[in-house]
Amino acid sequence: MKSSEKGYSLIELIFSISIIAMASGAAGGAVFQILHNTERNSDQMTVVRQVQNAGYWISSDARMAVSAATTDNLTSPDFLVFSWTQWEDDGDPIYYSATYFFTDNTSGVGTLKRRYWTSTGANQTTTRIAQYIYYDPADAANTSNASYQNSILTVTITAIINQTRESKEYKIKHRPNF
Repeated sequence: MKSSEKGYSLIELIFSISIIAMASGAAGGAVFQILHNTERNSDQMTVVRQVQNAGYWISSDARMAVSAATTDNLTSPDFLVFSWTQWEDDGDPIYYSATYFFTDNTSGVGTLKRRYWTSTGANQTTTRIAQYIYYDPADAANTSNASYQNSILTVTITAIINQTRESKEYKIKHRPNF
Protein backbone atom coordinates (compact mmCIF):
# COMPACT_ATOMS: atom_id res chain seq x y z
CA MET A 1 0.00 0.00 0.00
CA LYS A 2 1.37 3.39 -0.87
CA SER A 3 1.68 5.93 1.91
CA SER A 4 -0.75 8.27 0.20
CA GLU A 5 -3.48 5.61 -0.05
CA LYS A 6 -5.86 5.07 2.85
CA GLY A 7 -7.78 1.87 3.72
CA TYR A 8 -7.09 -1.85 3.74
CA SER A 9 -6.40 -4.24 0.93
CA LEU A 10 -8.69 -7.17 0.20
CA ILE A 11 -6.10 -9.64 1.52
CA GLU A 12 -5.79 -7.74 4.80
CA LEU A 13 -9.59 -7.76 5.25
CA ILE A 14 -9.90 -11.49 4.51
CA PHE A 15 -7.04 -12.25 6.87
CA SER A 16 -8.52 -10.19 9.74
CA ILE A 17 -12.04 -11.62 9.22
CA SER A 18 -10.68 -15.19 9.31
CA ILE A 19 -8.85 -14.45 12.60
CA ILE A 20 -12.04 -12.99 14.10
CA ALA A 21 -14.05 -16.01 12.87
CA MET A 22 -11.60 -18.47 14.46
CA ALA A 23 -11.60 -16.57 17.74
CA SER A 24 -15.42 -16.42 17.77
CA GLY A 25 -15.65 -20.13 17.01
CA ALA A 26 -13.29 -21.00 19.85
CA ALA A 27 -15.20 -18.76 22.26
CA GLY A 28 -18.54 -20.27 21.18
CA GLY A 29 -17.18 -23.79 21.66
CA ALA A 30 -15.92 -22.92 25.14
CA VAL A 31 -19.29 -21.44 26.14
CA PHE A 32 -21.08 -24.55 24.83
CA GLN A 33 -18.77 -26.84 26.84
CA ILE A 34 -19.28 -24.80 30.00
CA LEU A 35 -23.07 -24.89 29.67
CA HIS A 36 -23.10 -28.61 28.79
CA ASN A 37 -20.81 -29.54 31.71
CA THR A 38 -22.79 -27.38 34.12
CA GLU A 39 -26.01 -29.23 33.25
CA ARG A 40 -24.32 -32.63 33.53
CA ASN A 41 -22.73 -31.71 36.88
CA SER A 42 -26.07 -30.44 38.14
CA ASP A 43 -27.73 -33.74 37.18
CA GLN A 44 -24.94 -35.69 38.91
CA MET A 45 -25.27 -33.69 42.12
CA THR A 46 -29.05 -34.08 42.06
CA VAL A 47 -29.01 -37.88 41.72
CA VAL A 48 -26.32 -38.21 44.42
CA ARG A 49 -28.37 -36.06 46.80
CA GLN A 50 -31.57 -38.00 46.12
CA VAL A 51 -29.85 -41.34 46.80
CA GLN A 52 -28.33 -39.97 50.02
CA ASN A 53 -31.66 -38.57 51.20
CA ALA A 54 -33.46 -41.89 50.63
CA GLY A 55 -30.64 -43.73 52.41
CA TYR A 56 -30.84 -41.39 55.41
CA TRP A 57 -34.57 -41.87 55.96
CA ILE A 58 -34.54 -45.62 55.34
CA SER A 59 -31.50 -46.15 57.60
CA SER A 60 -33.11 -44.16 60.38
CA ASP A 61 -36.29 -46.25 60.38
CA ALA A 62 -34.45 -49.54 59.79
CA ARG A 63 -32.35 -49.08 62.93
CA MET A 64 -35.53 -48.72 65.01
CA ALA A 65 -37.38 -51.58 63.36
CA VAL A 66 -38.06 -54.95 64.90
CA SER A 67 -39.49 -56.26 61.65
CA ALA A 68 -39.02 -55.32 58.02
CA ALA A 69 -40.96 -56.31 54.92
CA THR A 70 -38.98 -55.82 51.70
CA THR A 71 -39.72 -55.73 48.00
CA ASP A 72 -39.72 -59.56 47.93
CA ASN A 73 -42.79 -59.67 50.19
CA LEU A 74 -44.67 -56.54 49.07
CA THR A 75 -46.74 -55.50 46.11
CA SER A 76 -46.08 -52.34 44.13
CA PRO A 77 -46.08 -49.43 44.89
CA ASP A 78 -44.88 -50.41 48.40
CA PHE A 79 -41.10 -50.70 48.68
CA LEU A 80 -40.35 -51.22 52.39
CA VAL A 81 -42.38 -51.55 55.58
CA PHE A 82 -40.83 -51.22 59.04
CA SER A 83 -42.55 -51.91 62.36
CA TRP A 84 -41.41 -51.40 65.94
CA THR A 85 -42.74 -50.96 69.45
CA GLN A 86 -41.76 -48.43 72.07
CA TRP A 87 -42.69 -48.97 75.71
CA GLU A 88 -43.87 -46.04 77.80
CA ASP A 89 -42.86 -45.58 81.44
CA ASP A 90 -46.28 -46.88 82.55
CA GLY A 91 -45.72 -50.12 80.60
CA ASP A 92 -48.09 -49.36 77.73
CA PRO A 93 -46.76 -50.12 74.25
CA ILE A 94 -46.86 -47.67 71.36
CA TYR A 95 -46.76 -49.34 67.96
CA TYR A 96 -45.04 -47.68 65.01
CA SER A 97 -44.98 -48.35 61.30
CA ALA A 98 -43.15 -46.64 58.42
CA THR A 99 -44.04 -47.58 54.86
CA TYR A 100 -41.96 -46.45 51.88
CA PHE A 101 -43.78 -46.40 48.56
CA PHE A 102 -43.49 -45.02 45.03
CA THR A 103 -45.71 -42.49 43.29
CA ASP A 104 -45.64 -40.85 39.87
CA ASN A 105 -43.70 -43.78 38.44
CA THR A 106 -43.09 -43.02 34.75
CA SER A 107 -40.86 -45.39 32.76
CA GLY A 108 -39.58 -46.83 36.01
CA VAL A 109 -38.59 -43.48 37.56
CA GLY A 110 -40.71 -42.06 40.36
CA THR A 111 -40.90 -40.36 43.74
CA LEU A 112 -40.21 -42.23 46.98
CA LYS A 113 -42.55 -41.25 49.80
CA ARG A 114 -42.91 -42.33 53.44
CA ARG A 115 -46.11 -42.99 55.39
CA TYR A 116 -45.68 -42.94 59.17
CA TRP A 117 -48.24 -44.38 61.58
CA THR A 118 -48.43 -44.78 65.38
CA SER A 119 -51.01 -46.38 67.62
CA THR A 120 -51.35 -43.02 69.40
CA GLY A 121 -52.95 -41.49 66.33
CA ALA A 122 -50.12 -40.06 64.29
CA ASN A 123 -50.72 -40.77 60.62
CA GLN A 124 -48.76 -38.70 58.17
CA THR A 125 -47.30 -39.02 54.71
CA THR A 126 -44.02 -37.28 54.07
CA THR A 127 -44.43 -35.35 50.87
CA ARG A 128 -41.25 -36.57 49.27
CA ILE A 129 -38.26 -38.55 50.50
CA ALA A 130 -36.48 -38.64 47.14
CA GLN A 131 -37.21 -37.99 43.48
CA TYR A 132 -35.92 -39.62 40.30
CA ILE A 133 -35.68 -43.04 41.98
CA TYR A 134 -35.54 -45.91 39.52
CA TYR A 135 -37.83 -48.78 40.48
CA ASP A 136 -38.65 -51.40 37.89
CA PRO A 137 -39.07 -54.96 39.28
CA ALA A 138 -38.61 -56.33 35.76
CA ASP A 139 -35.04 -54.92 35.73
CA ALA A 140 -33.77 -56.67 38.86
CA ALA A 141 -30.08 -56.05 38.13
CA ASN A 142 -30.36 -52.24 37.91
CA THR A 143 -33.42 -51.20 39.89
CA SER A 144 -33.76 -50.03 43.49
CA ASN A 145 -34.43 -53.03 45.72
CA ALA A 146 -34.28 -54.30 49.27
CA SER A 147 -33.69 -57.65 50.96
CA TYR A 148 -33.42 -58.79 54.55
CA GLN A 149 -31.08 -61.68 55.38
CA ASN A 150 -29.09 -62.66 58.47
CA SER A 151 -30.29 -59.63 60.46
CA ILE A 152 -28.96 -57.24 57.81
CA LEU A 153 -31.18 -55.13 55.62
CA THR A 154 -29.55 -54.48 52.24
CA VAL A 155 -31.10 -51.60 50.31
CA THR A 156 -29.94 -50.47 46.90
CA ILE A 157 -31.18 -47.06 45.81
CA THR A 158 -30.77 -45.98 42.18
CA ALA A 159 -31.60 -42.50 40.89
CA ILE A 160 -31.71 -41.45 37.23
CA ILE A 161 -31.96 -38.06 35.54
CA ASN A 162 -31.54 -37.91 31.78
CA GLN A 163 -28.48 -40.11 31.16
CA THR A 164 -27.04 -39.66 34.66
CA ARG A 165 -27.37 -42.61 37.04
CA GLU A 166 -26.25 -43.08 40.65
CA SER A 167 -26.63 -46.22 42.79
CA LYS A 168 -25.69 -46.81 46.38
CA GLU A 169 -26.03 -49.92 48.50
CA TYR A 170 -26.82 -49.54 52.20
CA LYS A 171 -26.28 -52.41 54.63
CA ILE A 172 -28.19 -51.70 57.81
CA LYS A 173 -28.23 -53.70 61.00
CA HIS A 174 -30.94 -52.69 63.45
CA ARG A 175 -29.99 -51.69 66.93
CA PRO A 176 -29.77 -54.47 69.50
CA ASN A 177 -32.77 -54.93 71.76
CA PHE A 178 -31.66 -54.62 75.37
